[in-house]
Amino acid sequence: MSYESQLQSLFNVKGQTAVITGGSGGLGSAMAYAMAQAGVNVAIVSRHEESAQKVASTIQEQGGNALGLGCDVMDRTALEQALQAITRRFGPIDILVNGAGGNQPAATTSPDLSFFDLDNEAIDRVVDLNFSGTVKCCQVFGRSMAERGQGCIINIASMNSLRPLTRIPAYSAAKAAVTNFTQWLAVHMAQEYSPSLRVNAIAPGFFLTDQNRFLLTDKATGEYTARGRTILDHTPMARLGEADDLVGTLLWLISPAAQFVTGIVVPVDGGFSAFGGV
Repeated sequence: MSYESQLQSLFNVKGQTAVITGGSGGLGSAMAYAMAQAGVNVAIVSRHEESAQKVASTIQEQGGNALGLGCDVMDRTALEQALQAITRRFGPIDILVNGAGGNQPAATTSPDLSFFDLDNEAIDRVVDLNFSGTVKCCQVFGRSMAERGQGCIINIASMNSLRPLTRIPAYSAAKAAVTNFTQWLAVHMAQEYSPSLRVNAIAPGFFLTDQNRFLLTDKATGEYTARGRTILDHTPMARLGEADDLVGTLLWLISPAAQFVTGIVVPVDGGFSAFGGV
């Protein structure tokens, strides 16, 4: 086998089936498109069915195989129904990307909203969406992987997983839980079911998304807020991330090239986590 062929086989995921939750968002859709371009059958799961189907249609127009489904990741019954629909269409699931998540203004401190007055229901929703939703998806979609003894789970963590950030206590705590759970599940799957079951996480740095736009930019002017400028000052690459910045790490982690990699969290952050501020 030639060196070029060896490289191609290392990153070959063609014909596999992936589920990506939160797959209609800015980051999720970029990952869905990338997997489809690599030859993966992609099931896009989103709370909004129309948005999921729009991403799936774009993939199909580009010659890929995709299915868009509306599903709330906090609803286990809905997840079970989604699993049935996906396996009917594509067969067994090989890859799960847990991209559903987000924060809420009512769970975020501000000059007008102290920590002591944060809405408890909003806190619960943030924790449930980011952590409990990830656990439920791993239970539902991971079961068939465990039964087959092979598969790959990628959880989308955050810089908040590595160090808590000001103003967002619920989101930081939930993403820290996702990181801990990633490590726990990696050990559990390998020891209890098969060493061929891998669980890893990607921790994006600061990407401008619909969830954090209100924190990083001024709605009236479009300029960076003081928080946004501070983030740029502490990012050695001096820019915010773009959705395609996640693609290379994702394709590596789901491919045979990472066959001996499990239980890790990969920062994709422009150096933010490495910079001490001096």
